[in-house]
Amino acid sequence: MNFDQLKTFLWVAKLGGVRRAASEMNLSQPAISARISALEDELGVTLFERQKTGVALTKEGLLLRAHAEKIESYMEQVKDELTPSDEVKGVIRIGVAETIAQSWLSDFLSALRKLYPKLVVELSVDITVNLKDQLLSHHLDLAFLMGPLAEGNVENVALPTFKLAWFCSVNEDSPHPSTSPIMSFSRISRPYQNLISELMHRYGSVGQIFPSTSLSTSFEMVASGIGIGALPTQLAQRFIKDKRIKTFNPGWRPKDLLFTASYLNDPRSEIVHKSALLAANIAQQYAKQKDVI
Repeated sequence: MNFDQLKTFLWVAKLGGVRRAASEMNLSQPAISARISALEDELGVTLFERQKTGVALTKEGLLLRAHAEKIESYMEQVKDELTPSDEVKGVIRIGVAETIAQSWLSDFLSALRKLYPKLVVELSVDITVNLKDQLLSHHLDLAFLMGPLAEGNVENVALPTFKLAWFCSVNEDSPHPSTSPIMSFSRISRPYQNLISELMHRYGSVGQIFPSTSLSTSFEMVASGIGIGALPTQLAQRFIKDKRIKTFNPGWRPKDLLFTASYLNDPRSEIVHKSALLAANIAQQYAKQKDVI
């Protein structure tokens, strides 16, 4: 029994299939199957049962998973303690919500590069619901999204909030959420649902809503006079400076956006954990600079 066999066993267990584990580990399916067979022969037990949708752990497999995760966690700690940060190699896959991508992401990537100069970063910008699915399916190592996530195998590091405010074109005279078209976040996002709920509560109806996955597009639409927007104040400064949009106060504003740096803890990767803490520090600095905490 060796660590490669245990690592392969864990990937098959986490992903529920040999094919998915082979794709994750960049190995052939026969190579994955051979490692599992050798491990089963060594232990004298059956670790997986075949099912229509993949494989499931046997009673012995569940017991081995608990031990294997402890071993993997210990190996991560050993590597973290003994390997200098400037010698750490590998790939970290990071998913980012657009609000983060347009604010402090570049500062974070610069700081991460200084900490781990040999670490390769694979970046994906998407909406939170997709980032969550990618994280839970092990296609992302770290996600900056609207959180926290409630799953038990996820750790959430709190990030500073983003305040929302009402914006309109500088040429607008008396806009109001009850009568003006509204630029908003994606239809399946939390702020969109919160906005709809608040509009119904206050006015008894919902007017024309323009949901978008692109904040920059929403700001451009507001600046063009197409409608008003309930958008992050931090990202509005450039448009305000150029005198294209302005704030207005209808007597209320939408709820703040709550973000977390979320990652899986089965087991916890020390590199990912430190990257999440670094992100929280960079986000705090950005928030102080923008005076938004």
